[in-house]
Amino acid sequence: MSPPATQAEPVQTPGGGVSMSAAEISRLGGELYADAGLLTRLMCRYRSNICPLELVIEQTPPGSSVLDIGCGSGLVLLSLAASGRLASGHGFDASPGAIEAAKGAAARLAAKGTPAPSFEHRRVEQGLPDGPFEAVLLIDVMHHVDPEARRELFSHACKRVAPGGRLIYKDMVDHPRWRALANQAHDLVMARQLIRYCAIEEIEAWAGEESLTLVHREDATRLWYGHELRVFERSAGDA
Repeated sequence: MSPPATQAEPVQTPGGGVSMSAAEISRLGGELYADAGLLTRLMCRYRSNICPLELVIEQTPPGSSVLDIGCGSGLVLLSLAASGRLASGHGFDASPGAIEAAKGAAARLAAKGTPAPSFEHRRVEQGLPDGPFEAVLLIDVMHHVDPEARRELFSHACKRVAPGGRLIYKDMVDHPRWRALANQAHDLVMARQLIRYCAIEEIEAWAGEESLTLVHREDATRLWYGHELRVFERSAGDA
């Protein structure tokens, strides 16, 4: 499986940092996770082929402090660090194996001279790290959360967003049905979990209740996978 042919060189963004293509994220994943287990190596090497991580990076303002909730093996945060967009970053996940891989990859990035984010083994039931953060990421997390706990988690995530900051949300689609089934099959294999879709309309409504404004809406497909990206901002005057 080869990375898609996209832009050849990083694009400089105002305020520092660069935009990364899917191919560049793929190459970075191959480098940073070379010592990880086989499944982690494959996922980090090829995840950008099936998930629009470059869009998440593009929507993260350069120079941000970032909290990544359910960070998995840390590829998004480490890509942000490598792109120069990260002022500071902290990721946590309920999987000790994923956090071990994230810490190993972070050490490899730091050895290349790039300040790396920190990672922590933590369950959401233990509460979220204190904020505020200029960007809070919820990437492919909500479909793993019990439906009865989703609203509370989302509220806690919103409360970590600093005035003028962003909540960046990405999850899977439930339409058309064949794409939803592909998403479910993927997580049955990779996470051994039957995922349950969280309606994007609910996410948008909840964000409004938390005084966040929708500033970017984008749907994307990678191979047979469908994705919903939403970016919300807190007013700079909302102290």
